[in-house]
Amino acid sequence: MSSAEHSHTTNAGSDERPSGLRSRIANQAEDAIGRLADDLLENPMINSALQSAFTAREKVGQAQQSAMEALNLPTASDLDKLARRLRSISQRLEEVEDGVDKLGSKFEAMTEASRTPATRLTEQLDRLESRIDGLSRDVASLRAANASGGGVTGEPPAVVG
Repeated sequence: MSSAEHSHTTNAGSDERPSGLRSRIANQAEDAIGRLADDLLENPMINSALQSAFTAREKVGQAQQSAMEALNLPTASDLDKLARRLRSISQRLEEVEDGVDKLGSKFEAMTEASRTPATRLTEQLDRLESRIDGLSRDVASLRAANASGGGVTGEPPAVVG
């Protein structure tokens, strides 16, 4: 390997600042570009042209927005706003869905808990109705027996205990 190749590979492979002719040329080029940019910005004609270009750009943007509105078409900013709004609504909807799911679970637990006492109460009412029906039949048979003269009128039966 020649010495020129060796210095090239060591400079390319190291993280140190470039040295030698290449670094001087790079530094001089950076300085020259910086001076040129400063000179251009200080030039009244260039500065006026830049101002005119920015003003024209702003006017073109306003004209484009007016044209889009006249055609009833959304602008990019309108679409961005709409997308943000949709994301916000989507998040809120997910929160509402989660709340509804929680309420549904609680409601199911409540109805399951309330079914047990209601079932017991229904069973007790059914037993009471059957007892009342039995007592009504007994009273009806006693009346029938009383009407046919089978018992003592006016006195209740004796209770032997």
